[in-house]
Amino acid sequence: MSQIKCIIPHQANMRILKAVGDRLGASENQIFSNLEYYGNTSAASVAIALDEAVQQGRVQRGDLILMLVFGAGLTWGAAVIEW
Repeated sequence: MSQIKCIIPHQANMRILKAVGDRLGASENQIFSNLEYYGNTSAASVAIALDEAVQQGRVQRGDLILMLVFGAGLTWGAAVIEW
């Protein structure tokens, strides 16, 4: 996880974001959240959070980003991208 600059998870709720961070061994600084501003924005949450992370300078060219999504049932996905 030390190579990952920013983790951008689906913005469902803080309990889940904290649990994901704990399981991954990520620092609180690595996990980007905008829940306090918008709540759960459903399918758009990762795209909105990524845009905000870039605008705030939390993601810069060359950074590795981990994006995590999940849905109803056992639906989930993850991707590591180099920005």
